[in-house]
Amino acid sequence: MNTLLVIAKEPVPGRVKTRLTPPFTPREAALLAEASLVDTLRTVAATPAARHVLVLDGTPGSWLPPGFDVVPQCAGGLDERLAAAFAGCEGPALLIGMDTPQVTPELLTVDFADCDAYFGPAEDGGFWALGLATPDPELLRGVPMSTPHTGAVQRARLTAAGLRVRDLPTLRDVDTAADAQAVATAAPHSRFATELTRLRAVSHR
Repeated sequence: MNTLLVIAKEPVPGRVKTRLTPPFTPREAALLAEASLVDTLRTVAATPAARHVLVLDGTPGSWLPPGFDVVPQCAGGLDERLAAAFAGCEGPALLIGMDTPQVTPELLTVDFADCDAYFGPAEDGGFWALGLATPDPELLRGVPMSTPHTGAVQRARLTAAGLRVRDLPTLRDVDTAADAQAVATAAPHSRFATELTRLRAVSHR
C-alpha cells in the first residue's frame, strides 16, 4: 500500500492564505485554511494507505484527526520541503497539499502497477498532487515553485527521467476569494463550504 502525505502549514492568522486578505481578515483567512485542512485530512484518513503522514510547518492542533504521523517540514524552499517529504518514505507515496478541500478518496486511491508517477495539475499552473512509485527527492529539487509554469516544469522533470506518468484530474487550489467560492460550490457539503458561508453571513450583518 502507498504512503499518503499532506504538506501543510499550521492555520495561524497572517501566515496562511494571505491572498484571501482582503476581502477576508487574517483571522477569517486562517479559519478558511483550517477548514480546508480539516477536509483534506479527513479525506486522506478515509483513504486506505500504509501510512498517513502530515508534513507540518507549525504545531498540530485540535484539527488533526487520529491516525497521522506528524513530521516537521525541513528548512528551505518549497521544492526542498517537498523533496524531503518524499525522502522520508519507503515505497510508493502520493503527496497533496492543504489547498484542495474538494479532493475525494477516489482521487487519492492510486495504483502504480502500470505507471511510475501520478501528476495532479492545478488550474493555476501548479500541481495539487504528486505520486512516485519510487520516491526520489532529486525529481523535485530545483523545480521553480509558485509560478504559472511550476506544473509544466515538474511534469517535464518526471518524463525526462523516463517515468511513465499518469495524470489525475485538474483541480482548483484555494488561493483567492474567487477560488474559495468556486471550490465551495464544487464541494457544497465540505467544512470549507460551511465556513465560507458562515463568514460571508457574518460580514453582511
